[in-house]
Amino acid sequence: MEALKAMTESVVDLEERRQQLFEQLSNLGDFRPGMISVRYRKCGRGNCACAQAGHAGHGPQYLWNTTQRGKSRAQNLHLGPELQQVESELANYRRFVALCGEIVEVNEQICRLRPVPTLSDERELAQLKKTLQRKYSRKLRKS
Repeated sequence: MEALKAMTESVVDLEERRQQLFEQLSNLGDFRPGMISVRYRKCGRGNCACAQAGHAGHGPQYLWNTTQRGKSRAQNLHLGPELQQVESELANYRRFVALCGEIVEVNEQICRLRPVPTLSDERELAQLKKTLQRKYSRKLRKS
């Protein structure tokens, strides 16, 4: 009985932790994936200083880069508030990913600790087994 109580307290503690993580997630604010890169480029004019050997090129230019749904995108950012805003959004995205990972870990622990329901009726148990066998044997045949 005491082991069941300790297990229940752990589940309750984990559910409370999960709720705290959800609250942190809801207070996260704006976020976006990607990274900021700095680049220097050559303009292509032969008489420009950037065409000289050893010259870094025009810049720095600040770019927000991301790949979503297989498409790469880049956007120029202005030095100042715009760059600072994007930095903040990228940091929030990293926090979002970390929080999602923590939520998954806590949920896995809850699933392991939560007791499996028992069926007292043998007919109900046999029907459940039959249903589950049909469900998963179909998936094996389709593969």
